[in-house]
Amino acid sequence: MMNYFASNSAAERYAKGRPYFHPMIVGHIKEFMKLTKPLSSVLDVGCGTGLSTIALKEIAQNIIAVDASFEMIALAPKENRIKYVVAPAENLPFEENEFDLITLSQVFHWLNRDKFLSKANKILRSNGWLITYDNYFLGQMVKNPEFHKWFKEEYLVRYSSPPRGKLTFTAENTHPYGFRLIKEVQYENNITFSLEGLVDYLVTQSNVIAVVEGGRENIEEARNWLTGVIKPMFINPKEEEFLFSVFMWYLQCF
Repeated sequence: MMNYFASNSAAERYAKGRPYFHPMIVGHIKEFMKLTKPLSSVLDVGCGTGLSTIALKEIAQNIIAVDASFEMIALAPKENRIKYVVAPAENLPFEENEFDLITLSQVFHWLNRDKFLSKANKILRSNGWLITYDNYFLGQMVKNPEFHKWFKEEYLVRYSSPPRGKLTFTAENTHPYGFRLIKEVQYENNITFSLEGLVDYLVTQSNVIAVVEGGRENIEEARNWLTGVIKPMFINPKEEEFLFSVFMWYLQCF
């Protein structure tokens, strides 16, 4: 599957435009696992520019963060407790029984499920956890329903969603790889953006990246179109609230 986030320009937009919601996720993980002290070793797969990784400092002594894109990792914040590694998720270069927890933020649907789960089971310790989560943009502005109509009828037509794997977990597609689905939860996660901030976020989506990196539009054309169309929909010229939904899946290794 094509990596839509591998280019330097995509990485720069990602570092600038992605919202930092990850501490909320780590809080849920800490509560679920009933952690009273940090885990000894945690792996963050598909770390991008490090937002999901930095948040793990709350629950981990040592963190390794992996991404297939050198360009993404080059923009990640450097910390003493974090080691960054460039590698594909399906071929993780680690020893067996090395990690207590593996996390994946908004990346599982881009992976080869079979290869990744097989490898993840080997490098997790007995009864270790694999927690994957996604923060879905619902295309809705809280105060203006016209935004959702525009999002469906214009944005998703101009920037259609690239092919990706289905993010579903069942006994049938997890047990053969040594995992049990223990919990699946959904949380509302509304995020406030300025007009510029919303455009910065939208140009990090694979929908826009696929068009820009494919040469059908340049990034300035995309930004100008988005800004011009969205600006009249901002009731509050400074910032508006948008609907997101977080889904989390807790899988335990056996």
